Amino acid sequence: MRTLSDFTRWLFVVLSALIVSLIAWNTYRLFTQLKENERHKMSIWAGAFEEFQQVDITNKDWNSKLILNILQSNTTTPMILYTHKENAYSVNNLSQEVLEDPEKRQALIEQFSSEFNPIEIRYNNELLQTIYYGNSPAITKIKYYPIVLLIILMLFFMGLVFFYNTSKSAEQNKLWAGMAKETAHQIGTPLSSLVGWTELLKAQDIPKNYITEIENDINRLKKITDRFSKIGSTPTLVPMDIVALTKETCDYLKSRSSNLIEFKIELPTKPIEVALNAELFSWTLENLVKNGIDAMRGQGTIAIELSQQNKSAVLHITDSGKGIPKKYFNKIFRPGFTTKKRGWGLGLSLARRIVEDYHRGKIRVLKSVKDQGSTLEINLPEITT
Repeated sequence: MRTLSDFTRWLFVVLSALIVSLIAWNTYRLFTQLKENERHKMSIWAGAFEEFQQVDITNKDWNSKLILNILQSNTTTPMILYTHKENAYSVNNLSQEVLEDPEKRQALIEQFSSEFNPIEIRYNNELLQTIYYGNSPAITKIKYYPIVLLIILMLFFMGLVFFYNTSKSAEQNKLWAGMAKETAHQIGTPLSSLVGWTELLKAQDIPKNYITEIENDINRLKKITDRFSKIGSTPTLVPMDIVALTKETCDYLKSRSSNLIEFKIELPTKPIEVALNAELFSWTLENLVKNGIDAMRGQGTIAIELSQQNKSAVLHITDSGKGIPKKYFNKIFRPGFTTKKRGWGLGLSLARRIVEDYHRGKIRVLKSVKDQGSTLEINLPEITT
């Protein structure tokens, strides 16, 4: 069932589309009406001009005031008048440059003919003049208004889509954060019980190495609980050696991985100080390594290389798996996206959030070749003194 907020969003989208459609429709009607008025005005002007050409202005009984007013009233419509007998052109509401340049004049004649049918002035069935006229500046502006409106409409809907996706993503993030915190809370109770049982086992005649392994796993569960509890909260970053932390995480992964997985680890001999949250960084590295192991179907080589480049710590995690299609390079970091039959598609999205949002770094697919493997890169700013 859709929530009230979803209904409100869609109602807002529909109403907005309706309003913009009404504006576009009214604009089109206004444009059509103005163009018809322009045509009608030019018909009257041409009639007055034709009458003026035919009358005897020396006739005292001829009242020229009305005709002259009509001829003088048109100060906006651009026109080109062609006199056939004299093979001459004249212009009205246009610059003299058009009159003197045949190419510009011919181009305007073709443009005006496409906008309005030319008006022919005849006397005794003889064609005297042809009037070519175009849209007035006001109509020209309105003519392009629907295009501007369409662009605004597209930008408006792009903004709506971005707003909807952002708000939806924010809701999902809150949901995942809530689930993670609840998971941490639920793990906490049996974990406390396990700690108590471990203390009891120490008093029994049980080999110490068994107790040590149990304690290691309990400590591991505590770390996992701590990680889940940090989701949704701004973590504390402290300066630390990323080389040592990477080595510690890799050693743990090697001890917990199958013998079919070969680890190749290349780390600098000197410390590299980076502002980190140790738990979240280790979690990110583990997620990337486990994704690589899944891509290799549990058998292959994982190469981890850490280097110092341009005041940044650059970490490469390479697997020898099936590779990632290029079209998925960005999609794999989206929440819920997964190519596996099982899984929620959260590991890589959490990795990006930890690296980019919390540590102000960058994570990306550096390269990938089908059936040869992929390399993911983490770039974190080094602390400079």
